[in-house]
Amino acid sequence: LPKNNNYGRRGLMELLEIVVKQWKESPKKLYSAGEEITAALSKPVVYPAANSPLSRLPAQTAARYFSRVFDPQYGGFGRPPKFPTPHNLMFLLRFYLLAKDESALEMVETTLQQMYRGGIFDHAGFGFSRYSTDDKWLIPHFEKMLYDNALLAIVYFETYQVTKTPLYKEVGEKTLSYIQREMTSPEGGFYSAQDADSQGEEGRFYTFTQGEIQSVLGGNDGERFCHRFGVTPQGNFEGKNILNLIENPEYSEVDPDIDGMLPRIREFRQKRAVLHKDDKVLTSWNALMIVAYLKAYRALSEEKYLEIATRAIGFIRSNLTDRQGNLLVSYRDQAAKGSGLLDDYAYVIWAYLEMYEVTFNAEHLDMSRHLAQKAIDLFADEKGGFFMNAAQSDPLIYRPKEQYDGAMPSGNSVFAYCLSRLSAFTGKPEWSAALEQQLSFYHTPFSEAPYAYSFALLALMQAVYPTKEVVCVVKSPQDELEAASALRGIFQPQITIIIKNGQNADFLERIAPFTKSYSTGDEQLPAFYVCQDKSCLPPVHSVDELIKLLKE
Repeated sequence: LPKNNNYGRRGLMELLEIVVKQWKESPKKLYSAGEEITAALSKPVVYPAANSPLSRLPAQTAARYFSRVFDPQYGGFGRPPKFPTPHNLMFLLRFYLLAKDESALEMVETTLQQMYRGGIFDHAGFGFSRYSTDDKWLIPHFEKMLYDNALLAIVYFETYQVTKTPLYKEVGEKTLSYIQREMTSPEGGFYSAQDADSQGEEGRFYTFTQGEIQSVLGGNDGERFCHRFGVTPQGNFEGKNILNLIENPEYSEVDPDIDGMLPRIREFRQKRAVLHKDDKVLTSWNALMIVAYLKAYRALSEEKYLEIATRAIGFIRSNLTDRQGNLLVSYRDQAAKGSGLLDDYAYVIWAYLEMYEVTFNAEHLDMSRHLAQKAIDLFADEKGGFFMNAAQSDPLIYRPKEQYDGAMPSGNSVFAYCLSRLSAFTGKPEWSAALEQQLSFYHTPFSEAPYAYSFALLALMQAVYPTKEVVCVVKSPQDELEAASALRGIFQPQITIIIKNGQNADFLERIAPFTKSYSTGDEQLPAFYVCQDKSCLPPVHSVDELIKLLKE
C-alpha cells in the first residue's frame, strides 16, 4: 500500500484512520468478524484428486488467455496498474519454443521492449520500479524491489539467448550493474528494496526539469539527452520529467555517447537526497538474484557474473543457514533470524540447480537434493502440496498453503519446477513420484485458471513436452571445459546435461545412479550420449556433433 491515497489506491494512513474509527465505535463487531475469519481460515481445504492424465491443455489455455489480455501497443497484460510479472513471460518464452507459437514470442518481446522504453525502467541509474500506474509503463510506483529486478534480469537474458537481440542483453546487464552498485552488501548478499520517496515526495529523486539536465550536461549534450529521453519544459509528471523512450522507439539501441553522460546525471540526483534502503538480506530474494547472475553467465560467458553468484550463495551458506543445515529467513546487522519458509527452500534449491547447470559441479546437485528432502520433511502435507511454514514453527491461525503466482512465483510452484529438474537429473523414482504428486495438487488450478499459475506450468511442461537427457563422459579437463562452455550457452529448458569424469564418477553415481552405466574407462572419450523417451542414441565424440543432435 502507498503511504497516502495515490492513483486510485487506498493509502495506509487513511486505512489506519478507518480502523481506529471502527474500533472506537463498534469493537464487538470487529471481534466477531475476526472470529468468523479465523474459523473460515481454519477449515481444512480439500484438494480434489486429479481425475485425468497430465496434458498440454493448461499451457495452451494459459497462452490463449495471455493473448486475449495482451496490449499489442505497449505490451503487458490487462489494464493499469501494470505489473511486470516476469514469470508470465518466462512461461510464454518456453511455450514459443515448445509449441512453435510465434505470437507467444511476440508478446514477450513487445513487453520487454516497451517496459525498457517506459519510465518503469530507470534510464539514469538502471533497474526497474515495481509497477506502472498507466498503460504505457511511463509513470511507475518508484520503489525498486530486489525480486522484480532479479526476475526481470532472468527473462531478459533468457530472451537474449533465444533471439540474440542486443537490446535484451544491454537491459539485463544494466539491471545487474544497478544491483551491484546500489543493492549489494560488502559481504556479498543483496539488499531488499529502495524507497520511492525522498524529501516526503514520491518520485522526486527520479524526475528532472529540462533546466536541470542542461545545467548538468551543458547546451549540446543537454539538448541531445533531452531529445532522446523525452524531456520537455512542461514535463510528463507533475511538471517534471520521467526519462523515457516511449515516443522515440528509434532510440531503443544503446548510444555509447549518451551512456557516457549518465554518471553525471546520477551524481547530480544523488546530491539531492539519499534514498532509504531496506538493507535486510532475504534468503528467497537473494536466491532469485543468484539465479539472475547465473543466467547472465550462461548468456554471456563473463566470469564476473559467476563470481558474484558464487559469493552470494556462499553468503547464504555462511550467514543464512544454521548448524543443522536449516535455512533462515533474513539477515541484518550481523544477525540472522526466522526459521526458513517454503519459499526460502524452493528458491535456494532453484539457485543450486542453476549453479550445477553452469558449473557441472556435482556438489551443487547434491545440495539441491539435500535441501529438497528437507523441504519435504518440513512442509509436506499428506493431502497434497506444501505448507508455507513448518509444523514446528510458531503457530499461526492456520498453516497457509500458497499456489497462486502473484508478484513472485509461489513456493509450491517453484518447488514443483525443482522437483521436475531433480527427477530428470537424478533419474530416481522418488523424485518422479514427488513431482507427480505435486502436479496432481495443481490439477484443479490448472483446469480452472492455469494463467494464474504460470511458473507451475514450467514444471508441467517438463512433464508433457519432449525432453532430452545428455550424459557427457570425458577424460581430460580440456574436454570437460570445451563441453561445458558450449553446452551452458544453450537455452533449451527441456534438456538436462550431466558431465561425468574420473574424479566425480563415484560421487555422481550416488546422486544419479543411472550414470553408473556410463564408463569413464572407455578408450573413445569424450563420449556424448543423447537420450529421449527412455532410449539413447549411439554416442558421438565431438561437441559439434552433440550440438547438432540437440538442435534436431
